[in-house]
Amino acid sequence: MEIRKLVTVIEETLKEGGREVPRTVRKVAVAAVLENPFAGQFEEDLTQLIDDGEQLGALLSKRAVEALGGAAAESYGKAGIVGTSGELEHVAALLHPKFGTPVRDAVGGGNAIIPSAKKRGAALGRPCPGRDRDSPRGYGRRAAAPPDRGAAETGGQGGGRPSVTRSGRRREVTTWTTRSRRNGSPAS
Repeated sequence: MEIRKLVTVIEETLKEGGREVPRTVRKVAVAAVLENPFAGQFEEDLTQLIDDGEQLGALLSKRAVEALGGAAAESYGKAGIVGTSGELEHVAALLHPKFGTPVRDAVGGGNAIIPSAKKRGAALGRPCPGRDRDSPRGYGRRAAAPPDRGAAETGGQGGGRPSVTRSGRRREVTTWTTRSRRNGSPAS
């Protein structure tokens, strides 16, 4: 697995609806921009991406938990974006078969499904393509989300310049994982 870039985003909500929130809500998103070894070609055997997904799940969830500063994760999700020359199955191979186990290990367990989202990101005519990503979040052992929770949306640049093959196809895939928690004390 060739990782080109790692990105961590931390968002803290201090006020909502003009009022201070009783407990600060911290959301963390961690992303990796990877080379897609199967961009622009059909590949029946996606074992390489499946195995990479396990390593990626461990790396991203470790970084996300660290960004929470020791607080327990209350919800989590996963999402991925594949370039225009990739297939959604490439992202699915990264996210589904093995990605979840290291995520669950990092957050201390949970048996609820880890929600996911996959998108294909187009260059949109820009020299520095970026793409927003919506990541639904699961809630560990709970089947339903609390009423104040929803998907985490994060945007960012996928790459400064697209990596290309000799045929001119993009070879990157961006994978995100998110964590959120509520801090029991007011923000300082």
